[in-house]
Amino acid sequence: MLGAPRAVRTDVVGGDAFGHGERPAVSWWLPDGATRQSAYRVVTDDGYDSGWTASDRQSFVEVPVFDRARRTCRARVTVRTDLGESAWSDPVLLESGLLGEDDWSAAWIGVHEPVRPPPGRRPAYWLRSEVDVGTVTDTYLHVTALGLYEVFLNGERVGDVELAPGYTQYARRVQRQWYDVTGHLRPGPNVVQVLLADGWYRGQVGAPRAADQFGTEVALRLQLDARADDGWTTLAATGPHWVTASSHVLAADLIGGQREDRRLLDASGWAPAVARDVDVAVVRSVAPPVRRVEDLRPVAVTRLPDGASLVDLGQNINGWLRVRDLGPSGTTLVLRHGEHLGPDGDLTTGHLGVDLPMLPEPLPLGQVDVVTSAGVPGDVFEPRFTTHGFRYARIDGHPGVLGPDDVTGVVVHTDLRRTGWFACSDERVERLHDAVVWSLRGNVCDIPTDCPQRERAGWTGDWQVFAPTAAALFDVLGFSRKWLRDVALDQRDDGCVANMSPCPPAEGFDGPLAFLNGSAGWGDVVVAAPWDLYQAYGDLSLLRESWPAATRWLEFAIRGAAQGRHAGRTGRAAPNEEFLWDTGFHWGEWLEPGVEVGDFRAFVGADKSEVATAYLHRSAATLVRIGELLGEDVARYRRVADGAREAWRAEFVADDGTLLVQTQASHVRALAFDLVPPESRDAVAARLVELVAEAGGHLSTGFLSTGLLLPTMAEAGHVDAAYALLLQDTEPSWLTMLDRGATTVWEHWGGVDAEGEAHGSLNHYSKGAVASFLHRHVAGLQPTAPGYRTFRVAPLPGGGLTWAAFRHVSPFGSIEVAWRIGDDGFVLDVQVPPGTSAEIVLPDGTRTQVGPGEHRATAPWPHR
Repeated sequence: MLGAPRAVRTDVVGGDAFGHGERPAVSWWLPDGATRQSAYRVVTDDGYDSGWTASDRQSFVEVPVFDRARRTCRARVTVRTDLGESAWSDPVLLESGLLGEDDWSAAWIGVHEPVRPPPGRRPAYWLRSEVDVGTVTDTYLHVTALGLYEVFLNGERVGDVELAPGYTQYARRVQRQWYDVTGHLRPGPNVVQVLLADGWYRGQVGAPRAADQFGTEVALRLQLDARADDGWTTLAATGPHWVTASSHVLAADLIGGQREDRRLLDASGWAPAVARDVDVAVVRSVAPPVRRVEDLRPVAVTRLPDGASLVDLGQNINGWLRVRDLGPSGTTLVLRHGEHLGPDGDLTTGHLGVDLPMLPEPLPLGQVDVVTSAGVPGDVFEPRFTTHGFRYARIDGHPGVLGPDDVTGVVVHTDLRRTGWFACSDERVERLHDAVVWSLRGNVCDIPTDCPQRERAGWTGDWQVFAPTAAALFDVLGFSRKWLRDVALDQRDDGCVANMSPCPPAEGFDGPLAFLNGSAGWGDVVVAAPWDLYQAYGDLSLLRESWPAATRWLEFAIRGAAQGRHAGRTGRAAPNEEFLWDTGFHWGEWLEPGVEVGDFRAFVGADKSEVATAYLHRSAATLVRIGELLGEDVARYRRVADGAREAWRAEFVADDGTLLVQTQASHVRALAFDLVPPESRDAVAARLVELVAEAGGHLSTGFLSTGLLLPTMAEAGHVDAAYALLLQDTEPSWLTMLDRGATTVWEHWGGVDAEGEAHGSLNHYSKGAVASFLHRHVAGLQPTAPGYRTFRVAPLPGGGLTWAAFRHVSPFGSIEVAWRIGDDGFVLDVQVPPGTSAEIVLPDGTRTQVGPGEHRATAPWPHR
């Protein structure tokens, strides 16, 4: 009999930010040897049966089992293929959990704080209860919190999820988690304890380090349910009988750090819990949880002249340190974390301070953990209510000598499944790709952050730029869906999209920085990211879910273009000025090399219509494509797309076809967004190459267009120029970062200057979007239908590379591309998964259509 479908995965699709209408869906790969599917059948062990369905669909097949709360079942798949009917797949778990308020018997409770400590110095609290348990089979724990929680049953920690319940727009919704705890319980009395800390809810967040952004009182909701003969019974639930006390965690703050006194592990002074009146939706998480995903042994632990120990992990990460030797009782260790060393070889963090116009003085970094030892042999310190962005840590206060065996770097981020691996003959390019991967890993801690140390904010522009690259490297579909729901919740009624999500009030529409929201290239994430993710995964439901936010944003941009005019424009309006977006604040290209912001007031008021109008066209054109897939009326958006392009041409293209804005970024956008007439493309591309030459062979792009630069040049026929930029090893360049010690991608091109001084964050992934050039052009893998149902392999060798390889785990299976240049010419090997087909394009232009299987194609070399 034919083998079973493989790699069956589950997703939650459809619905809205509050979980209404959500449905589980399963996806699978075809069995080994099969090339096409004609029908499928999905069954669950509790009675659902789809029956045989004639279809070649393998992805996001919905299973309607969220019809009632606490439904837990296992689904299996069988398929009919060209080789016959398959065996059944291994089962996958589907669980509905608690679907609505009526399913909760637990109340919200909190702690009694006669005096609330200042931000950054607030303790974590114990909340406790006892429950008598008889003989039970299936027992499940449902938990959520305003703050961060850890649950312990009879002293044993439940689960391995970190920073639960995760970061959402707490004013509107909070996530719940579900744990099978049958093995944790014993007949008789059981103790349930929860450690509860501030987290994002009321701890310091964002650049201003503002606290109490979503509320001032932490809260917990917990329910322990057991399956009984006649249904379900609740064994334990939070309520007035619970008690609370301060814990040994004296301070817990995501930015500030964690402080513990291990001598206080035995809590005392228990007091009754306080009832909390919480009006917020409790929703399931559609994203993987945050976990401890990797341990790193330090490459060095050095004794500094003052007796402190300097830990070097050899890699910039997001996470924390695990320290095994805490010293004698009363020893206080102070752990300071950072990304760079000063000229004296000691830790330096001044480059990561926050300096904002409204602040009297810059804010220090934070990231300081403190632990006082109880002198217990084998005691280990591992903070779990904070994370740090760091490569180095300075440990003060230890009376002995710490070594590499005493300290471990713990990498912490959303537990995403890796899907992309690149390698090539140039070790520098491989290291660059590794830095991109690590920079992404450092910034996917429940939300896509800009940096893991200074702000940790979910800046919309960053994911707009990087989502396609991220999707080639990791499975970010559920992660992105979860975050995009908060982007939609943060969106203002007029369609304006906040700079970041979840957006704390201090940086939102009611705060002093409200005027900075609504920027082109940032707000466009609600259009661009769903479309890019659809191309990567083929999940049409994400486009449908995102359609309201995307159209509201475009209407906001349309009004900005039509109803206002930049103060610098005088005289009669041009015919197409209705579509020229020259009002509002825009970040623009942001952080172009050599371009200083200078007077921030002037920067805020500057006319950035070249950038904004380009994005108005791009988003409108993308909405036309999305709307056609969804069956929506797109005539209005087609008119806007055409009008914005004509307005851009009228304003920024001279009569001879040259661009009036003579920057690399403007030329990249003109080509990548299809803004210039076809007859002008070659000249504009040639001018882009000239601008690079005029910059001494360097790029001069900033935030928005750097990731598009090399692909645009290569697709315009300037492959050699693209490789020259990739391999440039003087500032500004990617390789300069590596030469100066980078293991993640920097915020500024000169993140570490020639004198070794650091500037800004050394872990910002946006410039790492260059990895898409490695995947799509160096290796040559490009999807031509959503989810890689069809794809093209068209490598563009250059830069002296003699081989390159890329493996991507697509929704249909593993795609492998590998080429080499040798005495036998150019040799390309491609693995095409079942259920898909590919076009192979060799450097000499030869094209071949192939189906599933392993294929080799050759061409003479050199080909020109």
